[in-house]
Amino acid sequence: MKKRHTYSSLSVAIEDLQSRGYNEDLNFCDDGLEHKRTSCIYPAEALEVVEFYRFEGNDSSPDDSSILYAIETSDGLKGLLVDAYGAYSGNIPRDIVIKLRIDR
Repeated sequence: MKKRHTYSSLSVAIEDLQSRGYNEDLNFCDDGLEHKRTSCIYPAEALEVVEFYRFEGNDSSPDDSSILYAIETSDGLKGLLVDAYGAYSGNIPRDIVIKLRIDR
């Protein structure tokens, strides 16, 4: 894992990561992570979490907690995935949930 940075907010982190080439949007889907622009789906084995950052909600709005992942795929795509804390639910494949665990 690369050296981690410190960011004051989610938007500042996204801006910096985009300046470092993480320009693609990734979303959860039934089979893994989907690249929004091309609709290409990446299974867990095609993903590497390069960096991740937690952002805590404040006392008045704890639901604002989120995690930002900088991800590289086996075919060289560099993208970002934003997720709410513990929002692993629905039809997200178990291997994706395991890949995104951040208790390392």
